Amino acid sequence: MATFWVENNQRISIKNKDELKLMKKSGEILGFVLYEVEQFIKPGQSTWEIDQFAENLILKLGGETVFKGYHGFPATTCISVNEEVVHGIPKKEKIIKEGDVITVDCGVNYKGLITDSAITVGVGKIDVKLEKLINTAYKALEKGIQTAKPGIRTTEISKAIESVVNKEGYGIVEDLSGHGVGLQLHEDPYILNYYDGEPGPLIKEGMTFAIEPIITLKSNKTKTLSDKWTIITKDNLPAVQVEHTIVITSNGAEILTKRPK
Repeated sequence: MATFWVENNQRISIKNKDELKLMKKSGEILGFVLYEVEQFIKPGQSTWEIDQFAENLILKLGGETVFKGYHGFPATTCISVNEEVVHGIPKKEKIIKEGDVITVDCGVNYKGLITDSAITVGVGKIDVKLEKLINTAYKALEKGIQTAKPGIRTTEISKAIESVVNKEGYGIVEDLSGHGVGLQLHEDPYILNYYDGEPGPLIKEGMTFAIEPIITLKSNKTKTLSDKWTIITKDNLPAVQVEHTIVITSNGAEILTKRPK
C-alpha cells in the first residue's frame, strides 16, 4: 500500500514498487492512445468520433476509461477546440476543421492505478501564432518536468512553467492546475502553473504528479458554459492544455505517459 506525506493539510501519496509498475503500464497505454489519436485527427471529423476511437483503443489495450462517469462526465476524453480551455464534451455535431486547435485530455485506469495526459494539436495547417502558442505550452511542460526532483518544493515547478509562458506574454489560467494522480484521478498536491508566493509541499521520491500547463493566447479570464463542464476563454481567443503524468525518482522526474515516438 502507498504511504503518505502530510504537510500543510495536504496528504500526498507515495506509491510503492507494485503500484508504480501498474502506473507505468497505465501510462504506456495512455501514451500510445494519445499518439494514435494525434495521427487519427483530421478535418471533417466529429469530436465524438475522436472520443470513440480513443475509448475503443483503451479497452483493446486492456485499460479502463477514467473520465467517463467521473462526476457525471459523459465521455472518455475531454476534447476542447479553439477558445475551449478544458472539459469540452465530445459531440457528433461538433465538426473540426482545417486551422482549428484541438486539445484531447484523457485518463487510463490499469488495475486500479491511474494516469492522466493531454495533447494539443493543430488540425491541418494552422496560423503561425497558434503554432507558437502550442510550442510554448510544450516547452513549459518540459521545463516543469525537468525541474521536478526530490527535495524541492512543488512551487519550483510552478515557477519554471510560469517563466516560460511569461517570456512569450501568454495568459496562464489560474483556476486550473496540475495535481497528484495515481490512486485517484485528482490527488494532493495541486501544482499551479504560476507562483502564488507559497512554498508548496516538499517533493519526495515515489510521488506521482500530472503536470499540465494551461495557457491562453491573450487574457487568462474564463467562463463555464451552460453544460456546466466546458470552460472557454472570455475573449474567445484560443487556449491550449498539455499534460504528462510523472513519477519522482532519485534522479528527477520520469515521464510515465511518453508517446511511442
